[in-house]
Amino acid sequence: MRRTARTAALAAALCALAAGCGIRGTAVPVDAGSAPSRASCLTRPAPATPPPNGPALTVQLVCASQLAPVVRQHSAPGAERPVDMARALLDELRRQPSSAEEGTGLSTDVPQRLTVAGPRRDDPAGTLRLSTPPDELPQLGLAQIVCTFAGTAAAGNRRSVLLGGPGGEAPRSYVCTDDVRAHPENLQGD
Repeated sequence: MRRTARTAALAAALCALAAGCGIRGTAVPVDAGSAPSRASCLTRPAPATPPPNGPALTVQLVCASQLAPVVRQHSAPGAERPVDMARALLDELRRQPSSAEEGTGLSTDVPQRLTVAGPRRDDPAGTLRLSTPPDELPQLGLAQIVCTFAGTAAAGNRRSVLLGGPGGEAPRSYVCTDDVRAHPENLQGD
């Protein structure tokens, strides 16, 4: 009788362990979003004095698989043309985050060697050509570029950004929305 009771107790314990944490398995894939992060994604102003005549630029960096706006001082002279503004913003996106920014969980997925040029003769007005086709960029990096350029002189102060690559493909329009900032993987070009 004792042996039967022990065997039953052991079987019950094994069943409880096999049940796991109470979340049932499913054959349907479920996207539950990014894993939680302890990073605050808040940046503090740098103690150093800003460069003279350097404009403040807002760029989108990555924190916990989302985009977070960061204001940086840029030492280059003011950008007169859209392509000049795009180059200044891209310079800041390619720059590795400072130790203070890294300490808050910020990073960048924009390739270091990426460059930007203006439109070709047959491109629609406002097109920006990247040295790598947009579809070949890391999704987070592309979302950083689109959301950094959107609403600035680089995009003609529009929410949409016309991006093309170095080849003959037609440029595509990308729109930065709150959903794209929260879920950069949802960015699609039209």
